[in-house]
Amino acid sequence: MATVVAKIGSSSITEAAGVAPDAIARFCAQVAGLRSRGDRVVTVTSGAIAAGLPALGLHAPGSDVVTLQAASAVGQSRLMRVYDDVLARHGLVGGQVLLTPLDFMVRHQYLHARRTLVRLLELGVVPVVNENDAVADDEIRFGDNDRIAALVAHLVAADVLVLLTDTPGLLTADPRLDAGASLIEEIVEVDAELEAVAGGSSSVVGSGGMASKLAAAKMAAWSGVRTVIAAAERCEVLADAVDGVPGVGTVVRPRAKRLGARKLWIAFAVGSAGTVQVDDGARRALVERNVSLLPAGVRHVQGSFAADDAVELAGPDGRVFAKGLVRVGSAALATMAGKRTSELAEGLPHEVVHRDDLVVLPS
Repeated sequence: MATVVAKIGSSSITEAAGVAPDAIARFCAQVAGLRSRGDRVVTVTSGAIAAGLPALGLHAPGSDVVTLQAASAVGQSRLMRVYDDVLARHGLVGGQVLLTPLDFMVRHQYLHARRTLVRLLELGVVPVVNENDAVADDEIRFGDNDRIAALVAHLVAADVLVLLTDTPGLLTADPRLDAGASLIEEIVEVDAELEAVAGGSSSVVGSGGMASKLAAAKMAAWSGVRTVIAAAERCEVLADAVDGVPGVGTVVRPRAKRLGARKLWIAFAVGSAGTVQVDDGARRALVERNVSLLPAGVRHVQGSFAADDAVELAGPDGRVFAKGLVRVGSAALATMAGKRTSELAEGLPHEVVHRDDLVVLPS
């Protein structure tokens, strides 16, 4: 029995008029197929905003965040109604789960989310997960469901994460520009070259694209979860992905070393607001001894950031080697750089980045 997280995007399950029931029916039929053989399945679905816009007489996402949130509120119920009806035809019960980043960053919320999802699976329910766009803080949100799917895969200790899209997987080039583009069938390590190949989103209604899927696959790999990026329209794609059928899509292999959910979020899901350059002694201490970054090790501050923002940490050569949540803003940190704890003004934090908020990135 495998635990599977299957994510499908807006472009695969919506159309100009809103939700595409036939597309959701095809997806859920495959979910039911996995369930019938004993697998546990969590679905992660996009589509609330795309489903809500036509109901409001709107036809393009635009840039008005509040309107998009309103569209999400309208569309989410429509989306779930289709999922509930389709799953019921297979004798399955769907359960809506709306998540926000804080559900992964705050430990008690993380534990609540995990308990809920695990209990739903124990009860035989198919969780239908989406980001809670209707109330999400624009400054603290996922922005795409690929990353949510990777974090959910970590949450439920999934065996495989399947990211369904409108292409066969990650290709060597954009097929619209290069007729010779071919499928990359296996990735052992996601590196900068592959991330450059991934590019951005090609969908008007989607917020992800291949770049976000590769980022999600990297997150999953650091959770010890195998990821398959494959075409939603492929026949029996979910079963083939779970069974490891060759050529099903792009397979990203899991890493032996794993990160916890909070550090996964810090490393791969939250954007960096600046860079803190440290001396070589501080770099070695952070990498080798798992300590906190102190002001004495800071050489230079780049960018404008506030306390609790994410920052990249770079060595003397400028190469980024870690990422973390900073405990002091950029202006104050610039005055603290290079100072020992005894030299700091009263009230200033003694740690720039605490070790619990710091992740050494893969080289």
